[in-house]
Formats: sequence, C-alpha cells, structure tokens
Amino acid sequence: MPHSPPRHTLVRQGGSYLIVGLLQLLLDWLVFVGLTAFGVPAASGNLAGRVSGALLGFWLNGCVTFARSGEVRLGWWRFVKFLLVWIPLTVISTLAVTWVAGSLGLAHAWLAKPLVEGALAVVAFFLWRHVVYR
Repeated sequence: MPHSPPRHTLVRQGGSYLIVGLLQLLLDWLVFVGLTAFGVPAASGNLAGRVSGALLGFWLNGCVTFARSGEVRLGWWRFVKFLLVWIPLTVISTLAVTWVAGSLGLAHAWLAKPLVEGALAVVAFFLWRHVVYR
C-alpha cells in the first residue's frame, strides 16, 4: 500500500498553491484583459494569458508548493506531464471564455475569466499534486 503524505503536507501545499494560484491568476487575467482591450481576439488573449500564468505557476509550484525538503521538483519530464494536464484545461478555459465573450460581450468575459480559472484550479491542484510533481 502506498505511503500517503502527512495531513499537514496537504494543508501546507494547499495554502502555498492558493498563493501561487492567485499570483498566476492575476498575471493571466492582466495579460488577457490587456490584449483583448487592444483588440486581440478572446481565444488568443486567453491562450497568451494562460501561457504566461502557466510558466510562472510551473516554476513557483515546483520550487515552493510541491518541493520536498528543499528539493525543487522541476525538469523536462515534469514539464511534459505539466503540459499533458495543462493543455486540456486550457482548451476548456478558452472555450468557456470565448463563449462568454461571444455571447455576453468582452466585459463579461473579463469578469468570467477568474471564475473559470478558479473552478479549473480546484481540479488542477490534485492533478499537479498526483501526476506532475509527485
């Protein structure tokens, strides 16, 4: 039977993930709003925002959130696994934000993006924890 990490590890990781996630979301949202305000289509703006947030998040989560005993958990193999999780989440995010922008307008997409990303972040935490950074 696999050894499960102590509960305090999950709490520490959850707290760190929340802080890193808020920084990611802020960067992602600012890039999305900035680009779309200048006329970039919502899908392209969302992709650019998610890429910028993802790079920041991959690095911070590997160095802080999921690090073990000071050991950074990065590298190419983890980045490949990260992309395998990130790409489907990005497709979902882009479809949702683009739908809102097309149906309700760009201002609503700006408001909806943090909600979409927040919902995806809950799922992503467990995927990052158990697939990418283990």
